[in-house]
Amino acid sequence: MPLRGRRKPPWFRWPPPIPAHRRWTTERSYPPPPATTTSPDGWTLTISAEDEFQAPIAPLTTAISTREYEVGGIFNGDVTGGDGDTPGGVFEVGYQIGCGIDMSTSNGVSLTGTAGVNPSTGYFGFDFPGVQPDGLLPAIGANVSGAVTVGLKPGIINTVPVTKKKYESTKPWVSIAGFRIKIDGCVGESFVRSYAVLTKSDSAGDAILSWYGATKKV
Repeated sequence: MPLRGRRKPPWFRWPPPIPAHRRWTTERSYPPPPATTTSPDGWTLTISAEDEFQAPIAPLTTAISTREYEVGGIFNGDVTGGDGDTPGGVFEVGYQIGCGIDMSTSNGVSLTGTAGVNPSTGYFGFDFPGVQPDGLLPAIGANVSGAVTVGLKPGIINTVPVTKKKYESTKPWVSIAGFRIKIDGCVGESFVRSYAVLTKSDSAGDAILSWYGATKKV
């Protein structure tokens, strides 16, 4: 509790500071647990991630319908077991951006309208019954109408592969730092998450394992 009625020592702080290992930031995210599977020929595949970083940044185009992010992280693969040969395959790592409302494949914002002219003729000089009119009075009218339409479509997911690493090792890995991804024509909220796909291939078949990071609303 705070000290009252006397001078506080120079080392005293209230409330106490949060330890560094317990601090949370909006940019860094805690990845889900590793994903693992065992192939029919006895190989065990595992994918994990650490030090993931995802932060929104101002787009280069300054368009309000563009979303841009700076991302990074370390993604690890592990291939063990089998018959003792060195495994090989592809380790793909990338990101997925989800957009709540897509405007990129529609007509976007458009103006529609109609315009027309309506000519007419009138008479004047009918002061008394049976008297011929003094002349004709031409008239013209115009009508203009318009509307603004916005073409929107249901949400879309953009998959951005960063690398497809061919490996011949039991522990393939990918390190990403300062990488930027973007999506255009996005209206409303957007979401971003990482993904990794580990494939172990040989002449007999392929073993494929997928892993998805935590979905972050930005």
